[in-house]
Amino acid sequence: MSNLYLILLHIFLTFVLTHSAPKGSLITNVPGFNGSLPSKHYGGYVTIDKSHGKNLYYYFVQSEGNSSKDPIVLWLNGGPGCSSFDGFVFEHGPFNFEKPVTKGGLPKLKLNPYSWSKVSNIIYLDSPVGVGFSYSRNETDYGTGDEQTALDTHVFLLKWFELYPEFLANPLFLAGESYAGVYVPTLAHKIVKGIEAGIKTKLNFKGYLIGNPVADEEFDGNALVPFAHGMGLISDQIFEDTVKACNGTFYITDFDPCSKLISKIHSIIRALNRYDILEPCFYGDEKEENHKHNPKLPLSFRQLGKTEKSLPIRKRMFGRAWPYGAIVQDGIVPSWPQLISNLNTAPPCTDDEIAMVWLNNPDVRKAIHTVEKSVVSEWVLCTSKVIYHHDLGSMIPYHKNLTSKGYSALIYSGDHDMCVPFTGTEAWTRSLGYKIVDEWRPWLIDDQVAGFTQGYANKLRFLTVKGSGHTVPEYKPKESLYFYKHFLEGTPI
Repeated sequence: MSNLYLILLHIFLTFVLTHSAPKGSLITNVPGFNGSLPSKHYGGYVTIDKSHGKNLYYYFVQSEGNSSKDPIVLWLNGGPGCSSFDGFVFEHGPFNFEKPVTKGGLPKLKLNPYSWSKVSNIIYLDSPVGVGFSYSRNETDYGTGDEQTALDTHVFLLKWFELYPEFLANPLFLAGESYAGVYVPTLAHKIVKGIEAGIKTKLNFKGYLIGNPVADEEFDGNALVPFAHGMGLISDQIFEDTVKACNGTFYITDFDPCSKLISKIHSIIRALNRYDILEPCFYGDEKEENHKHNPKLPLSFRQLGKTEKSLPIRKRMFGRAWPYGAIVQDGIVPSWPQLISNLNTAPPCTDDEIAMVWLNNPDVRKAIHTVEKSVVSEWVLCTSKVIYHHDLGSMIPYHKNLTSKGYSALIYSGDHDMCVPFTGTEAWTRSLGYKIVDEWRPWLIDDQVAGFTQGYANKLRFLTVKGSGHTVPEYKPKESLYFYKHFLEGTPI
């Protein structure tokens, strides 16, 4: 009898493992790529509210390793209002994209040797609804916020695992960057509450990692002035005068003479590329291609953005990071962090044309199973369609709660990002008050310093990535895959 039971169980599991993916979700070809995919790809929608016709789009890449055992990672880009195809196309997706020879032509895709799918299954989710290919039949859903987004994404995950039950036992991690510093801990909170409540679909949640994350009004708001001083962007005298006039509080600037000094700092640093102060930024109608071989530029500037990827580092797009557009707090546009908000008046560098061309190509949209153009007429990297309310305040209590319960957390920062500077992130991670178990030290790649890190009790780690801007896997793909792999495995970095 026991042998019969084992045979039947084997047959059942074999059926589940080979037949559980929703019909029509398998992506059989990826336009622009020639060759066999290194793992299975799936794409489609999960309806999270049938009455409203509320649908979230996902692109799922199975691990190139052991997909049945490797972790499942949900990736979220920030904004709020930016598509997670940002991470897919420009950061750690399975492909590197080459610009087409003719303008508007289909980009060529090559395999990315530093794809995060090398060591994990990864879900790229367009969230909240109204972002990327996600949509609702009821446009009132485009007014949302932290609480609703966390609730919706939790519903998505529960329903996604119903569609892909073979992955339910895999370790689950959350990951993201920028305003996903709000998305990730609030979603993790919902997941943990569900686990503790004993809901039917029990997620095997293990932890999260976030890059250059928005976290807290005070810490983030106060970060830029010491960052600018430490990086030599403002003089000792300006820094000392500002500290004295502002009493060390730089994010509330509606009083003189503090506000005048903060405005002075803004005017000094305004022309810098705020997503990476080392990167040049070209304005007007001229494209960076006209400059990258310009002999008048210093060699160091001509080599900025040099990478093993076929597509060089992008110069950041205006409004590309939080706060993107229509974000509301208590009915008004918030001042958090005021310094970052003021930086959004800076001129643009270049656009993200290659993603726009590829994702709006009819063959691509058909291949990856997006909704028809009558519903989502055009994919854009970051949308102003979503009216977003920051309604959950500081993320520090969320981090404290999650890490105190034993969930692993890696908070990493590109150390040349001026949008969400590492100075604030290092300060709030330290403010949790945990015992230091791995004192500040360099971490290495190929016997070279790749950044610095400090480990705390309760499996919390802060890490910097040397020379990186806001989107770390884009600037430092090899280093990113290294710390990503080690974090997921729970091995030393």
